[in-house]
Amino acid sequence: MKLFDVYPLYDVTPQRASDVFVYDNNGVEYLDLYGGHAVISIGHAHPTYVGHLTNQINKLGFYSNAVQNPLQVELAERLGRLSNCEDYDLFLCNSGAEANENALKLASFHTGKSRVIAFKNAFHGRTSAAVAATDNRAINAPINNQHSVTTFLPLNQLHSLDYELAFGDVCAVIIEPIQGVGGLDEPTTEFLQEVTRLCNKHNVVLILDEIQSGYGRSGKFFAFQHHNIEPDIITVAKGMGNGFPMGGVLIHPKFKAKHGMLGTTFGGNHLACAAGIAVLEVMEKENLINNTTKVSAYFIEKAKKINTLQKIKGRGLMLGMEFEQPVSEIRKELIYEKHIFTGGSANKNLLRILPPLTIKEHHIDQFFTALDDVLKNQKQNE
Repeated sequence: MKLFDVYPLYDVTPQRASDVFVYDNNGVEYLDLYGGHAVISIGHAHPTYVGHLTNQINKLGFYSNAVQNPLQVELAERLGRLSNCEDYDLFLCNSGAEANENALKLASFHTGKSRVIAFKNAFHGRTSAAVAATDNRAINAPINNQHSVTTFLPLNQLHSLDYELAFGDVCAVIIEPIQGVGGLDEPTTEFLQEVTRLCNKHNVVLILDEIQSGYGRSGKFFAFQHHNIEPDIITVAKGMGNGFPMGGVLIHPKFKAKHGMLGTTFGGNHLACAAGIAVLEVMEKENLINNTTKVSAYFIEKAKKINTLQKIKGRGLMLGMEFEQPVSEIRKELIYEKHIFTGGSANKNLLRILPPLTIKEHHIDQFFTALDDVLKNQKQNE
């Protein structure tokens, strides 16, 4: 048997990692400025993280959600306190796509309606309703089109949203406070506040997709907190488990739970909760959100000195560097010649920066020294 060939792969084979560095099978050290799609929040192989998982697997790795699991309660309490979302309830699942799937399902249960409003360049996952709300026809199979209609609107265009909500058939508006795969575009504060008002007016559920932007990555625990709004539902994943697969749905108390309404076999299992608790413990003890803000400001000041850079997008350590030209060759040279991982997006001219939140200023210096060499080399070869 061979693997189903759906991933274009770099010729790099990681074997171990520590904090912001990854080491391949030849012992080569790579600076990780991508964190495996923003998954690595507290650094690779953090001792606290390793300790929590080791201790838990030596006791109990898994049992189903048919029994009491005090670790879920502890995780929910810690998450509520650290995120300042203590009034919300938590449903645990396995991934970002599953979190959005359950969020959309809740919205439809709550309103009795089925149409969804999403936005141009949105990415909400690859499963069923989540992929139907993703603005990429290439990953939507015909079966996904059988879902209730998703209407994609331009970001920051209020009159279009007002017009669509007036039809009265919309169950949810789902939006990323910072677009990830789409290319780091953001809704404005004015737009998000008016979206909130319109959703309340039309009894439509507002879902904030914080799969990538949550868990401190924007410089606040959740990126929506930059805009002084209160979503109905918040979805999380990526940095939640620092590499252990997990996701969650934060649910406003106006939603009433009913046995059997949502469910999962693996979601909220003992190992996942141990990972999630470790992440929150490290974030709090090491003040990683403050570090994110500090290092982000340093990065942006350094980036402004690059003459060929068109625009800097995003917040915190969820940043995009937009160039005049496609960045695929820049990324290749960074990884093969300079041994630095970076990311791409739907915007082919955008270099995506999503490092562990433990990164320091001297790592940023290392990146910009390397990037300067790469840009000079490419200019000479034009």
